[in-house]
Order: sequence, then C-alpha cells, then structure tokens
Amino acid sequence: MADTAHETPGMLRDRTDRGGTVYLYAICIIAAMGGLMYGFVLGVISGVVPFITDYFKLSPYQVGFAVGNLDLGCIVGALLAGIFSDRFGRKKALILTAILFVISGVMTAIPRTFTELVIGRLIGGVAVGASMISALYIAEVSPAGKRGLLVTLTQFGIVIGILATYITNWLLVDIGPHNWRWMFACGIFPAAIFLIGLFFIPESPRWLAKQGRIEKALAILTRIGGARHAETEMHEIQAAVENEKGSVWELFRPGLRKALIIGILISIFAQSVGINSVIYYAPIIFMKTGFENASAALFAVIMVGIINFIFTILAIITIDKLGRKPLLMAGLAGMFLSMGTIGLFFQSDSISASLILIPVLAFVGFYAMSLGPIAWVIVSEIFPNRIRGVAMAISMIALYLADFLVALTFPRMMDTFGHVTFFIFAGVCVLAFLFAWLIVFETKGKSLEEIEKMLMRT
Repeated sequence: MADTAHETPGMLRDRTDRGGTVYLYAICIIAAMGGLMYGFVLGVISGVVPFITDYFKLSPYQVGFAVGNLDLGCIVGALLAGIFSDRFGRKKALILTAILFVISGVMTAIPRTFTELVIGRLIGGVAVGASMISALYIAEVSPAGKRGLLVTLTQFGIVIGILATYITNWLLVDIGPHNWRWMFACGIFPAAIFLIGLFFIPESPRWLAKQGRIEKALAILTRIGGARHAETEMHEIQAAVENEKGSVWELFRPGLRKALIIGILISIFAQSVGINSVIYYAPIIFMKTGFENASAALFAVIMVGIINFIFTILAIITIDKLGRKPLLMAGLAGMFLSMGTIGLFFQSDSISASLILIPVLAFVGFYAMSLGPIAWVIVSEIFPNRIRGVAMAISMIALYLADFLVALTFPRMMDTFGHVTFFIFAGVCVLAFLFAWLIVFETKGKSLEEIEKMLMRT
C-alpha cells in the first residue's frame, strides 16, 4: 500500500485529480465506441457495394438505396434516442444502441435476399442515429476546458471505425463470392465490446440532477474532477435545473432559436459538402479514374482512412486551443479548394489515376480537422440541459436527411453531371464557410450553462 502519511493536501489533490482524469478518459472512450460503430456501419458499405451489386443484380437506383437507406433508420434512431435518453437516461439509451449494432451486424452478414439486407441496414441505421447519445453523454460528463477534446473522441471513433472497415474490406476482398458477408460480420465483435463496456460507465450527472438525484450526481462529478470541480459544476447545474420550464417549443424562442438554426445547418453542411460521397463511393470513384480492379481501389481507400485518422488527431489536439470557429473556417476553405481540384482532375484525361488521390486526401484531411468533429462538438453543447436530447435529435435528423439525399443521388449525379458534381459540392463548401463566418459563435472554454446564458442574451 502506498505511504500517504506525509502527503501534503496539495500532493493528495494532485494524486486524486490524476485518478479522476484517468476515470474521465476511460468512460469517455467507452462512450465514444458508439462513434466507432457509427464509422464501421458507415464505411463497410464502400467495400461491399461492388459485390452486393453483382450478387443481388442491383440497378443503379437499388445501389443508391442500399447505401442510403441507412439514413432512414438513422432518422428514426435519432428521434427515438433523444426522447428515450431524456426520459430514461443517457446510459440506458447507449446500451440499447449497442444491442442494435450487434443485431445489425448479424443480420447484414446472413441475408438471403436484398430485402433482408435492407432490413439489417435499417436496424444498423437506427443504431447509428441513436449513437448521437455518445457525444451528448461525453459533453455532459466533461469539464468545460476538456469538453472540446473529449467530444471530439466521438469523431475520432468514427474515423477509426471507417479506417478499420477499409483495412478489413481490403484483406477480405479475395476470399471468395461471400466476401461481403464477412465484411459485415466484422462489426459484431466491436459492437459486443461496446455493449459490455457500457455497463461500467456512470449515468450522466446532468441527467441525474434533472431527475432530482443530486447526491448521486455530485458523487460522479467528484470522481471525475474532484470536490471543488463537483461543487462548482453542481451549483451551475442546479441553478439551470431550477429555472427549467416549458418544452421543446422553447427552441423557437429568441436565443434558443439561434441555437436550433446553428444545430440544423451545421448538421446539414456536415453531410452536404460531399464527405460521404467519398466515404461511400471511393472505390467506385477510383475505379472510374483508372485503378485496375477492386483490390487496388480498396487499397487506395485505406489511404483515405489513414488521412481521416491523422487529421482527426490534429483536431483533438487543437480544438480547445484554437477554438471551434477559426478551425471550422480554415477547414472549409481547404475543402472548397480540394473539391474544386477533384472536379478539374476528374474531367481531364491526362491526369493519372494516382494523382487524383492528392485532392481526395486533402479534402478528407480538411474535413477531419474541422467540420467533421466540430459539428459533433457544437451540436452537443449549444442546447439547454432540459431539452438537449430532443434538440440534438432534431439536428441529427437534419444530418441524416442530408446524408440520405447525398448517398441516394450521388450515383445518378455522376451519371448525369460527371465532374460537375464535385463543383456542386465545392459550392456547398462556400455556403458553409459563410455560415461559419456570420452565424457560428465561439464556445471554447465555456461551461454548458454559460453557453445557455450567452444564447439567452442574443
């Protein structure tokens, strides 16, 4: 046993804070596995599409639906998760989400018909939509100074999940006609780990305080950040809870109306800039530009996953130092230039297949360091505690509708407009930049209750 007899109060506090930090990071990493499963379900389809197209003899419209139907489930999942988590707690909502990920992994690995595959993907979509609770939970347990970094772990989990699918898809591509079944089945194992881990995390202290369970909430806050942090946070939380009244219709009042506009628009832009046209269809894009076969294209896609991974780490390191707004605007400017370059390269017959990788990787990198993680952070922190679950669900529904439209229409847009499709996405990046410049406000270093007060003054 460690000798604590000669420790000063400062030394004891330092040791306790270190323990609290480890605990905080541990529970946030477990919750962020919802993001990892989000990324897996999102990314696995990129390797599966060429094979299920042949196996089930799909038309271009059916291919678009096979990819985009996920988002229909996401809409249902986001709406139900918001209501469920506000009523029964964040932890229970996450556990149910993990169970759905396991069921989806099994069903997509064993379908006999295209309809059964669609049902499995829809269940996966419900789980993906509900996984927004990961970011919400992390935001509610995190101290203000670390919240940006920790909520970004959700996006980090997403990119790890996407990268993992790219690697497993490439490794499994040549194992036979049922390779796509094994690609889907690889998601069952991490979903099971996610489910088990959730039984070891506490409930959100802000949700507990809302239910009147003050002592339990205070105990969790103390374990996370120490007694002083717990007292300060609980004072702000109780003040906010005491003033809570009304319903979701408050979102249409001045101040909160601005939060709703920001939440919806940043969620729409997070998908409509074209990121998932790359994530979903990267192998098809690369094969159209000269890569010889599916294996070569899938290997190139691994590079996309690696860049996504690296630049998300950059966002994690800088988001609480540089702030949300400067990072967002810089990333959108880079995304505009990258997407425009993709369009120019795509129309040129003299550009080699490998050269088009450069602007594709640049676009993914700029997205991963800005809009990707920042959308999660902003949406998780701008709404009041009393309606955060439902308000975040509304924003996520907007996100999944935008994602569904991009996934469904991208194959048709490529057939109809060709390289102009990428110029359209570049134009969306310009609109997103203007939105970030004129409407988004900085939240770096502010508690959730301070952000609410800022909004109510606008």
